[in-house]
Amino acid sequence: MTAKVVTRFAPSPTGYLHIGGARTALFNWLYAKSQGGEFHLRIEDTDRERSTDDAMQAIIDGMKWLELDWDGEIIYQHARMERHAKIANQLIKDGHAYKCYATPDELTEMREKARAESRPPIYDGRWRDRDSSEAPKDAPFVVRFRSPTTGTTIIHDKVQGDVTFQNEVLDDLVILRSNGTPTYMLSVVVDDHDMGVTHVIRGDDHLTNAARQTQIYDALRWKTPVFAHVPLIHGPDGAKLSKRHGALGVEAYRDMGYLPDALKNYLVRLGWAHGDQEIFSKQELIDLFGLDAIGKSAARFDFAKLENLSGVYIRNASPSELTAAIKDLLPYLSEEASFPRPLAEEDWQNYEKAMPGLQERAKTLIELIDSARYLFAIRPLEIDAKAQKILKNDARALLAKVADKLAGIDTWNTDSIETAIREIAEAEDLKLGKVAQPLRAAMTGTNVSPGIFDVLDVLGRDEVIGRLRDQTPDSG
Repeated sequence: MTAKVVTRFAPSPTGYLHIGGARTALFNWLYAKSQGGEFHLRIEDTDRERSTDDAMQAIIDGMKWLELDWDGEIIYQHARMERHAKIANQLIKDGHAYKCYATPDELTEMREKARAESRPPIYDGRWRDRDSSEAPKDAPFVVRFRSPTTGTTIIHDKVQGDVTFQNEVLDDLVILRSNGTPTYMLSVVVDDHDMGVTHVIRGDDHLTNAARQTQIYDALRWKTPVFAHVPLIHGPDGAKLSKRHGALGVEAYRDMGYLPDALKNYLVRLGWAHGDQEIFSKQELIDLFGLDAIGKSAARFDFAKLENLSGVYIRNASPSELTAAIKDLLPYLSEEASFPRPLAEEDWQNYEKAMPGLQERAKTLIELIDSARYLFAIRPLEIDAKAQKILKNDARALLAKVADKLAGIDTWNTDSIETAIREIAEAEDLKLGKVAQPLRAAMTGTNVSPGIFDVLDVLGRDEVIGRLRDQTPDSG
């Protein structure tokens, strides 16, 4: 019987959930879902000095926003330190670890000597075969793993293939600090074993860690999980991903107005492929995802591609979905980035009604907010420079006639509005655009908007007439 697949995402709460971490979480989540397995979230907070509650919450919030749900409770590594220390002592008892009394000065001297001799600055094993009785009384010590000094350690990696490490370059790493707290390398092995993790999917910067962890697994006679080390994400220029490329926290992409499904679709394509297909539903990703389709080359983050993909998701979403997403986004936005005034329920209804005309051009929720500001603008509207050029005296005189015509409409809808505007254009011997342009400027304060008849319909008779009177001479 095949064992149930168990994956995990194990971030350190020393900063936000960055985009590379989000992709790692996504790959683990997808693989577990595709195999009918479990996906767990573990917070690796054993580094108490650098771990913060804010970072921890940012990680959890980012996972929830991406809708990467995990099985069971969140596992906090710090709470398991007694278990880790117990295993360290077991390793000492079994001869696979030892107490090291080397002082900080000795370690510094050791490293400097190694560099001077053009050797790797690794621990020289000076306490590897010495008895603790040789140390000064009550001297502090760390516990080091007794790493093999000959032969090789081979990682059978699902992405990288077989990767071989010479054991002589892997020194005796510290597994318990002098204060008795465990280090990352030991905690990861113990937690993965106790959680029943079958597959470890993470960045290829952990390859050397995999070799060290494999040695610990072997010493404990525990089954080693399947490793899959994914190439890191680079910027468009091929350099290591930095903030200028897009190495931001997930919350930054939320605040920029990307839909979580759009970001997930983009992230999964950074290193994984299914033919030439670019757009996937959530279920398609679950059905198709596999480790064998992850490439060996570093993926390149490209904001332009993300924006284009986001635009597809915006266009394919329903008006109600987009309205709900914008409601969820508003609490995170600054006053300048939000609407000019709080929206009442009627405003939201009008917004949703206007959405089909807005979403065709938008690539993010922020653009949907920007393009809808005219709906909720406070009269009299601010008129930008381009719109002011359109609203010349003859245009304003025309708008006065339009106001009178629209005021007489019995039923306010796009058909009746269009009929009235066309009648004005015909009476004035003008092309329809010559009427629509100043109308658009008066309604929105700009020279761009969705279809003008839809704009007038959504704004409603009273608001339309009011805005027209604001821009027409002698209207009062």
